[in-house]
Amino acid sequence: MRPLTKVWTVGVALATAGALAACSGTGGTTAGAGGAGSADDPVKLTVWSWDGTVELAVPGFEKANPGIEVEVVNAGSSSDEYQALDNAIQAGSGVPDLVMFEYFAVPYFAVPGKLADLGPLGATELEDDYVPSAWNNVTMGDGVYALPSDFGPAVMFWNEATFAEAGIDEAPATWDEYYEAAKKIRALGDDYYITQDTNDLFFLLSLIWQAGGRPFEVDGTTVHIDFSAPETQKAVAFWQKMIDEDLVNTKISAWSDDWNRALNDGTLASQNMGGWLTSTLPERAPDAAGDFRVALMPQWEDGEKVGAENGGSSFGIPEAAANKEAAYQFLEYFTHGEGLQPRVDAGAFVPNRSVLDSPEFQDVENPYFGDQKTGQVLAEASNIAAVGWQYPPFFEWARSTYGDIATPFYTSGEGSLAEVLQTWEQRSVEYGNEQGFQVD
Repeated sequence: MRPLTKVWTVGVALATAGALAACSGTGGTTAGAGGAGSADDPVKLTVWSWDGTVELAVPGFEKANPGIEVEVVNAGSSSDEYQALDNAIQAGSGVPDLVMFEYFAVPYFAVPGKLADLGPLGATELEDDYVPSAWNNVTMGDGVYALPSDFGPAVMFWNEATFAEAGIDEAPATWDEYYEAAKKIRALGDDYYITQDTNDLFFLLSLIWQAGGRPFEVDGTTVHIDFSAPETQKAVAFWQKMIDEDLVNTKISAWSDDWNRALNDGTLASQNMGGWLTSTLPERAPDAAGDFRVALMPQWEDGEKVGAENGGSSFGIPEAAANKEAAYQFLEYFTHGEGLQPRVDAGAFVPNRSVLDSPEFQDVENPYFGDQKTGQVLAEASNIAAVGWQYPPFFEWARSTYGDIATPFYTSGEGSLAEVLQTWEQRSVEYGNEQGFQVD
């Protein structure tokens, strides 16, 4: 992936402290603009999305709303799309009506007033249908700046056959059990590891998240970053121990051919990732069909049930969009209304309680996972994902910079994760202040 630093320096540099203050009250001021047209003169919506399931909701929506036409456009990968949106807003033309955002990107556009507050359009009435953590991702203060469209509850995918070979009959319930299991699996042979990690920021953050660490605190343009809290240090120290004792494969990168092969032959025995891996693991490890299972993340304390997130997306309406009412109609339709089910049927993992708690979701046996009812685990993981997590409004820049800082640690083994995070914190503070935020 190409570096994102230059892309986000251009965008964020526009958000000086004065500009941020001037924009802070604009959200929703034109929320009534752009109502439905007619069959003869329809409103034409442009939706930017890399989620192919959104397009499946269009036929039903257009049939129910003959005065609105919807065009779904893939504007590129997330970073390319965000840059294109910034360019359109700056140019004052070509701004789409709906845009897909990873959860961490919502603050970047919402804080300076680039996203409309969806509350006046009726979004607050939908809160109860979403698991708390997903709703937390799209709200800031009293505003709702997007609606959740997919979700990544952190779960553990574990190869029951490999664990059994190591003398382990059940998924580790705690991180202490996970550590002991890792040693037994490592003893199976040189190629055997309980998992891999080559600089997976979102896994590390999910570990911190679940432990109770909250390294980012955001209040408008004021941001506090701190990786020294005891809860954060506990999670980081645990993973440092796993790496130091050679219990984690730091050579195989996720999504690579080697990763696929190791999952396929069982030498890579588990992955802690978002629930979305349920739909793609069968393609990556077809020979492991019937061996894998899904479990909750191991817990820090026996008997607890606390979860975290690893990925997920949402859709918001740019403040500069011309058709806010019509855009919200379609947004509500495919994230909450009748357009939701076609997306679920196509494999979208959504954070809607109406879906997660349904028998149709929970009672289906998944043959790839040994006929396990994986929906039950995924629903529970979604509901127990802890709330209160925040991302700074310059996180897209920050995550790219993290890769630059952390890669030498993983390739050389020199230094520590704690030092990586300390350096990341310092650079993020400096960068945020340079862009006009108040960061400490």
